Amino acid sequence: MDFQVLATDRLELVHIEKHHAKSFFDIMSRDEVTKYYGMSSLTEMGDAEKIIESFRQTFESGRGIRWGIIVKETGAFIGTVGLNNLNLKSKKAEIGFELHPSYWNKGYVSEAVKEVLAYCFGQLGIFRLGAVTFPENGASIALLQKLGFEKEGMLRGYLYQDNRSHDAFIFSLLADE
Repeated sequence: MDFQVLATDRLELVHIEKHHAKSFFDIMSRDEVTKYYGMSSLTEMGDAEKIIESFRQTFESGRGIRWGIIVKETGAFIGTVGLNNLNLKSKKAEIGFELHPSYWNKGYVSEAVKEVLAYCFGQLGIFRLGAVTFPENGASIALLQKLGFEKEGMLRGYLYQDNRSHDAFIFSLLADE
């Protein structure tokens, strides 16, 4: 499978490469971003580079796709959106995203996720797209519901962060909904 660059009116969704590491680190080193992410904030640039390398390996193995979110007008790298636990044979995946706080509440994640949904259901033939959130993550929950995702229930002790297990909500959106 070739990596597909996607575009919206304001955004370009691109392959994340090493030259994005500084911007990615700037996002993932912020506690307000990682608070509900399922991992601790990054403390070293090398960690950002390792994660970017893991995105490449995950794509090459067919287990996921991660796009960098670029603002067309400025060229700014403002976050990522992607598919985790991708299984084309079973026609399912989970979506995840994060965004630099300077760009929150401007509709960028909604715009990016809508484009990824169209790609998943149209090009990849995905039938079920899931999303996992911390119950306290009101912004992500509101976004998922606005995009048509339905809350299915709670996964007890599903996320591990800050040396303890946390419950998570599971949402889904089906291709025929």
